[in-house]
Amino acid sequence: MAGCLSVLGAFKYLDFFVDSFAAVLGTDAAGLGVHWRILLPIGISFYIFQSISYLVDTYRGDAPGDVRLIDFAAFIALFPQLIAGPILRYKDLAPQFQHRTHSADMFTAGTMRFFVGLAKKVLLADAVAPIADLAFTSPDPSMALAWLGAVAYALQLYFDFSGYSDMAIGLGMMLGFRFQENFDAPYISRSITEFWRRWHISLSVWLRDYLYIPLGGNRVSRRRTYVNLMAVMVLGGLWHGAAWTFVIWGFWHGLWLAYERATGFAARDLGIGALVRTLLIVLAGWVVFRAPDVATAVGVFAGMAGLNDVALAPQTALALPAESLMALVLAIAVAALTPTIRRFAGTRLTPAPDGPVGVLDTVVPTVLVGGLALLAALRLAEQSFSPFLYFQF
Repeated sequence: MAGCLSVLGAFKYLDFFVDSFAAVLGTDAAGLGVHWRILLPIGISFYIFQSISYLVDTYRGDAPGDVRLIDFAAFIALFPQLIAGPILRYKDLAPQFQHRTHSADMFTAGTMRFFVGLAKKVLLADAVAPIADLAFTSPDPSMALAWLGAVAYALQLYFDFSGYSDMAIGLGMMLGFRFQENFDAPYISRSITEFWRRWHISLSVWLRDYLYIPLGGNRVSRRRTYVNLMAVMVLGGLWHGAAWTFVIWGFWHGLWLAYERATGFAARDLGIGALVRTLLIVLAGWVVFRAPDVATAVGVFAGMAGLNDVALAPQTALALPAESLMALVLAIAVAALTPTIRRFAGTRLTPAPDGPVGVLDTVVPTVLVGGLALLAALRLAEQSFSPFLYFQF
């Protein structure tokens, strides 16, 4: 495990530590005689975490220690989720390496799930991206622009990453694998505790099982429990990237998790007020998460507080594409109605983890997904570049 962490530390964080140390001395990396930059291998965080989970599970006796090399290699290099998750654990996939169900019905279901994810990415995430980019690159964003940009980025990140997760799950189904769900309508959460049960579920479970519980979890004193929550979330922030903005983002979420545990907030009967409160907390965190540096985040917060102009400047309004604004409204509706959409789609798009796929209840989901696939293909043909946001983490 030390070797895995050393590799991750060298490739992902060495530049960050060098830059931070140089800043303390009032210079830069070149001033310290460091003239190299380490290139970050794509997906390193995901397959390092998966390797660590296997080592820990083997040590605990939760996973077999005598696996075939070919099975372990397939687990690490399983291409559908290799780049951006979900984070898998060997003990969950081991039976599937030995036996998987292949059928035309499951392949069709996987294809449909893949196209749903592609539509999320191309038709929603990419469409609202110009609003976020404009807000976070403006030196003094107005209140309207700052709030539009913050909401746009929250939706861009959600549909980008949940879209990739859908595509990974769909590709896995085409190969006979069933991967765990990674998102469960996080923007309907009534608390930050609930939000982390719904957002990037595989990472939340990994941090809980391999960091929070080993630190003592909530089996220690109340003060130590709060420290554990803070430490886990700060390290979770650093996992996303080597920058102080990610550290602040992790600290922010850890602070609210500790507060909710201390006050019992998450266990209460929560209504619309709790939903608004949670969304505002999450939105504030995303501003720091998106900003390239702390100064930019402060500028966006100043705009959200109305310290700059309130309304959109005429030139700014002209720079906002009408299709992006329409996509923003659609994205908000889809994020809010995700549970209803899932119930309508039935088992064809969200099959039970251990259950059969089954036949279509109606032809409506097939027609809708086919239409989404066509629109996504047309949009891709129009675009020259469409990277996944989570590649950078």
